[in-house]
Amino acid sequence: MQPSIVAVLVRVGPVVVLIAAGMVVRRGGLVSSSSMEELKKLVVNLALPAVLFRAFFDMDLDWSYLSIFATILIVCVVLWFYGVWSGRTVWRGRPYHPFLTTGFEFGMLGIPLFAAAYGMQYVGYIAIVDLSHELFIWFVFVTLLLRRRDGAASLAQTAGSFIRSPVILGILAGLLLNALGARDAVRATAAGQVALETFSLLGGMLVPAILLIIGYGLRFSGLVLREAIGGIALRLAALIPIAAFVVLVLVRRVFALPLPFERAVVTFLLLPPPYIIPLFMPESAHNERDYVHSVLSLYTALTVVLFVVYVVLNPTI
Repeated sequence: MQPSIVAVLVRVGPVVVLIAAGMVVRRGGLVSSSSMEELKKLVVNLALPAVLFRAFFDMDLDWSYLSIFATILIVCVVLWFYGVWSGRTVWRGRPYHPFLTTGFEFGMLGIPLFAAAYGMQYVGYIAIVDLSHELFIWFVFVTLLLRRRDGAASLAQTAGSFIRSPVILGILAGLLLNALGARDAVRATAAGQVALETFSLLGGMLVPAILLIIGYGLRFSGLVLREAIGGIALRLAALIPIAAFVVLVLVRRVFALPLPFERAVVTFLLLPPPYIIPLFMPESAHNERDYVHSVLSLYTALTVVLFVVYVVLNPTI
């Protein structure tokens, strides 16, 4: 039986309320920006890796997942080249435009939205969707960002950033133990049970903390808002037909993946560009940073609205 509209709103309502609460916290000066940055570090370095470890540790791996692995990787690459082309022909004067046409903010927005709406037990599905995206982000996207900022980026530097990332370590550890068939052995020991329960407790702070952080960080610069809307429209012009093909043709018909994967893919493709972009921009590029921040903030708000609508129309999994 389909849930009532009230039941659906009860599930997605806290997402909106917590994001709004984050905005109130900032406007009211209840928490300093430096304190919020420290909270973000805590979430990214502890809670998020814990959730991803449990997701990959608990899931039943299947070779059919390679289809979605390849699909998302191709989508990211196609969107990058589209961004390069549109930056040269339509959106000139914004050197970071290609970085805003590809990539998806999975960790800080995808997981909390998906988990809040459909349940933490289904996070493994969107984690699988994200797997090739992580490789693209760390080995292609970040390399190109560093090259844009510094003029060059070595493979060793990129690989070092990859293997030092707590998020990547959480994914790899969960995948490795799962692939080795060690799940039962870990669960059979007291130490393993303590570790898994600790990860579950850390995961419990993820959704509310990240949603508050997102609300706190939402800022709109009136000077570049109109241009930010144009940049978002250019991304959506390519992404909408690609997403429709991926979901309606590949996921549903060609790959025939189960419904949780469809929900996960749609959620993933709704996400804004990666929030890490400003971290790799030179401090002197004030105008570009304002533009990128405006795009990310506006796109985040758009994602939340579209996701709530999607969940109202598709409440079951």
